[in-house]
Amino acid sequence: MLSLLLILVLSYLIGSIPSSVWLGKLVHGVDVRDHGSNNAGATNAFRVLGWQVGASALAFDMGKGAFAAGVLALIRVDTLPALGAWELDTVVALLAGLAAILGHMFPLYLGFDGGKGVATTAGVLLAITPLTMLIVMAIFVAVLLPSGYVSLASMLSAISFPVTAAIQKYGFGADLDLSILIVGVLLALGIVFAHRSNIKRLMAGEENQFQSFRPAKGMIGRGELEP
Repeated sequence: MLSLLLILVLSYLIGSIPSSVWLGKLVHGVDVRDHGSNNAGATNAFRVLGWQVGASALAFDMGKGAFAAGVLALIRVDTLPALGAWELDTVVALLAGLAAILGHMFPLYLGFDGGKGVATTAGVLLAITPLTMLIVMAIFVAVLLPSGYVSLASMLSAISFPVTAAIQKYGFGADLDLSILIVGVLLALGIVFAHRSNIKRLMAGEENQFQSFRPAKGMIGRGELEP
């Protein structure tokens, strides 16, 4: 049990690394939380700091989840009790991933006020079931490109994950542990809940579109914050 506790603690601490905030301060001397949507996630980094910092933050956030689920989860767990029909390795990887996601959403280093966890969740699930996530990522792009709404694409792709996994498992006989479906449903609910403010803006027609993700007046690239 000590090994599992170590995995969870390390995963949470890795997940807590606020890449958008730290990169913004390092590269431009700007805290993304003071601009745009005031969120500490990669989407706001794209909006405030441009695609270079935004892409770097996105890759880092995905990497946090993948590292927790794919590397930290490999710490010895042979002292854990059997879990019946569930695969122990998969469950431990999911728990490590969940800890990283919670770290991203409630980071120790930012007073527990972080991002919405979409990129970190994608990294976790990509490490555990890459084929399912490649399908989900294709759905994300298919929604994002015509609509321009990152929030809508994030929510629909999150919902599509357990649906896709269920089709793979029960429709095509894929060897996916039941724990993946259960956690997938929980993660989808959590991501939709985290986007509740975006849902209100979408319904009011006030949500930012991807095409408009360029530095706004007073932000990086428009002069007022440039050194």
